[in-house]
Amino acid sequence: MFKYLSLILKNSVRSKRRSALTVLSIAASLCLLGVLGAFYHVFFLDPPTEEQALRLWVRNRISLANPLPLAYQQRIAGAPGVRDVMVFQWFGGTYKDREAKNFFARFAVEPERLFSIYPEYRVAEDQKLAFQRERTACMVGRKLADRLGFKLGDRIVLEGDIFPVRLELTVRAVYDSPRDNENLLFHFEYLKESMPGYRGEMVSNFVIAARSAEEVPHIAEAVDAMFRNSAQQTKTETEKAFELSFLAFIGNVKVFLLSVCSAITFTILLVSGNTMAMSVRERVREVGILKTLGFTRGAILGVILAEAVVIALLGGIIGMFIAAGILDLMSRAPSIATDMSRLTLPPLIWGLCLAVSIFVGAVSAFVPAWNASRRSIVEALRFTD
Repeated sequence: MFKYLSLILKNSVRSKRRSALTVLSIAASLCLLGVLGAFYHVFFLDPPTEEQALRLWVRNRISLANPLPLAYQQRIAGAPGVRDVMVFQWFGGTYKDREAKNFFARFAVEPERLFSIYPEYRVAEDQKLAFQRERTACMVGRKLADRLGFKLGDRIVLEGDIFPVRLELTVRAVYDSPRDNENLLFHFEYLKESMPGYRGEMVSNFVIAARSAEEVPHIAEAVDAMFRNSAQQTKTETEKAFELSFLAFIGNVKVFLLSVCSAITFTILLVSGNTMAMSVRERVREVGILKTLGFTRGAILGVILAEAVVIALLGGIIGMFIAAGILDLMSRAPSIATDMSRLTLPPLIWGLCLAVSIFVGAVSAFVPAWNASRRSIVEALRFTD
């Protein structure tokens, strides 16, 4: 087939306008397919890091809106395989105003345990000590600090909504992390002292650090069994499963993504099939001439299929580069529903999308190419349209 390469390339652009429009339509579809594939990879295929694999989250079995007693912490710490356990309390609240640019995650934590459970949080030792020692200190992620211009010593005021308190915090540390580096973390004790009555004795989540990955499933079973007959039962799951539970609020995201990707692939097939049918129909007499020159049925079939694959593959490559650019921009956007910095176009998605483009090109051209190759020389030369 390589000896027909120049013929294939010339025929691919014989109708420049139609070829350009076909390439652009495939590029747009593959771009969308690539972006959706990247989201699917982040949500469902991206393996947990070594640190994530050792962490479990404990929440109320009913929902995240139902808190757990703070007293559970000591009992969880005594479960076999637990290396450490920490309060991880979502605060919410408002910073300055409710505009999207000023939104970021705010959590109350226990600084003395934080770096043991999250060893990937890298921070200068003097900043770490300042954060741990000062009751009103807070620590912010590097990406958040760069986005909002936070510097060491800056004063941050948070107005509570879930919790009816006003917190005045001072930035004492900025941490770097491969992911989740857009959080603001402050002392749980400060929040607890600021809350009236019983509210300080209830928390939304606990984070467990396991001694080894092998012990993680046993810890989950042991903790849930420990509180099975309590008024507030627990649900203990891996950090990856806990993150995915947020997607359940908007429905079955996995089915949605797969359905949209299937619909996109089917649409590309229709567009390419129509284009190739038109192209082959215009060239029936040309096929007859090629046969008179000694081209076999297999050669003609291969040439026409190769033309369709070239066009589809070119559109796929262009679409994937556009998708990579879009994902790069999205990865720099503020994280809201997920950690946007994880959005990339991995080799697996590149390969799958380019394979889809080749599949679309071959399948869409096969029927018209097969029919054209089976025509006799006389029938092809007599054909008029």
